[in-house]
Amino acid sequence: MQCTKRVRKGVRLATIVLLYLVVALVFARKPGSAYGADDGLGKKVYESRCAICHSSKGDGNGAMGVMEKGEVGNKMWSVYPRDLTSGTFKFRSTATGCLPTNGDLQSVVKGGIMRAGMPSHNDVPKKEMDAVIAYLKTFSSRWTDEKACKPIAVKKPGYVGSADSIAKGEKVYNDMKCWECHGKEGKGDGPKSAEIKDDQGKPILPFNFTTGELKRGSTPENVYATFTTGLDGSGMPSYEDSLKEDQRWNLVSYTLKLMKKTK
Repeated sequence: MQCTKRVRKGVRLATIVLLYLVVALVFARKPGSAYGADDGLGKKVYESRCAICHSSKGDGNGAMGVMEKGEVGNKMWSVYPRDLTSGTFKFRSTATGCLPTNGDLQSVVKGGIMRAGMPSHNDVPKKEMDAVIAYLKTFSSRWTDEKACKPIAVKKPGYVGSADSIAKGEKVYNDMKCWECHGKEGKGDGPKSAEIKDDQGKPILPFNFTTGELKRGSTPENVYATFTTGLDGSGMPSYEDSLKEDQRWNLVSYTLKLMKKTK
C-alpha cells in the first residue's frame, strides 16, 4: 500500500514537472514570432495606442471613425485611418507595389503624418516600437507571401532648386499633365480633381502645393521619393518608369517653387 502511494505521488510529481516544462517551452517560444518580436508586447502596444483608430482587427474602422473632414470649393473630403489588412501603404522608400521597410513603418509611427490625423508616437521605447511594428504585419498575409523590396536610391543633385531646373520642371509638370489634378498653379483644383478616388472608392483631393508641407515632408528628398514610389492606394502614381531621374528632380524643383521653398 505504501509502495502504491509512493508510486502515485511520484506520477503526480512527474506530471507536474512535465506540465511546467511544457508551459515554460510555450512561453519561451512566444516572443520569437515570425517577425522577430514579442507578439504579446506588440499587441499590448497596438491596443493601447493604435486600435482606437485602426480597430482591433486592423481594418481602419476604429472608434474614432473619420479622422478629418472638410470642404474645399464644392468638394468634400475625408481622411480615414489606414486599413492595415490591405497591406497597402502610401509612404514607403520602396517601389510602387512593394511593401514598406521596417524603417518606413517606424518613421510613420514615430513621426506621425501631418494633415492625416496620425499622431507622433516618438515616446515609444525601441523594444515596444519593434514589437508593435511586428504586430502590424500580422494583419495582412502580404508580409509572409511577398519578398521584401530594396529602398530606392535618393541622392539630391546640386542643381535642384536652380532657375534652370525650375523651368525644366515646369515643362515636365505641363507635359505630364500634372495640372489636370493639381491645377495650373498647383492649388489642387485641376479639371480632374473631383474625379479622383482611392482604392476603396472614397473621394480624395489632389495636394494643394501652395498650402505648405506634404504629408511625408517637403524636403527635396521627400518630394523625390513621392514622385518615384508613388502613393499606393491613392490616385498618385509612380513616375519611376515614365520619367528619367533628372526629370523627376526637375519636377521636384518646380513643386518646391509652388510651395515657396526655393530662393
